[in-house]
Amino acid sequence: MRAIMATGAEAVSDIHELRAQLERMQGRRLDAPVLPTHPAFTSLLPGGGLRPGAAYALAPSSSLLLALMARPSQDGLWCGAVGMPELGIEAAERYGLDLGRLVLIPDPGPRWLAVTATIAEVLPVVAVRPPSRVTDAEVARLSARLRDRGTVLLVQGAWPQVEATIDVADPRWEGLGAGHGYLAGRELTVTVTHRRSPGARKARMLLPAADGSVTLLGQPSERARLRAVPEAYETAAAG
Repeated sequence: MRAIMATGAEAVSDIHELRAQLERMQGRRLDAPVLPTHPAFTSLLPGGGLRPGAAYALAPSSSLLLALMARPSQDGLWCGAVGMPELGIEAAERYGLDLGRLVLIPDPGPRWLAVTATIAEVLPVVAVRPPSRVTDAEVARLSARLRDRGTVLLVQGAWPQVEATIDVADPRWEGLGAGHGYLAGRELTVTVTHRRSPGARKARMLLPAADGSVTLLGQPSERARLRAVPEAYETAAAG
């Protein structure tokens, strides 16, 4: 795992150094029409996965983000997260992310958009939580860079010109008794709204289940599982 803790000019310098290293180490896999993600999301996402060069708007849930990033990471792709200081390394590892191919920039400073655009040139999957609004011109420039490099951008929060919006609702925690017990698992509804589709796609899933897996409910033959972390550290309001 690579963590870039500096801000401002130092952070940009570190990112350029990282970019040079990755360009020597990594071959970009852009031939696939989509990047496969966790099987629980296959029926929800257009094309069954994450489209290279596209942006997705996500609900502010760490479990949702890590579940989406885990399969690309397991397939050998580098992933990065910008502006998410609370993103846990242990959680990422238990979801199955390869920490050796994970770049964290918890505090990019006021130039967060420039930092995001820079690492999007070399990392196939980039997640960001915007601390401020962006202009149409800034979005257009970043979108062009994503298309050129084939990078998937996962944005926690609202974002214009997205391929799809992935939301979560109606959470129900397991493991709590009458004022006692531990948070063991969370059941919720995941909704995907695609820009080219008139209706939303929904699925009920355990994210995570009591044993730490991600489980699609209602379809026993397709109960997809992936290593995850029980989110005793993430409140119900976060998802």
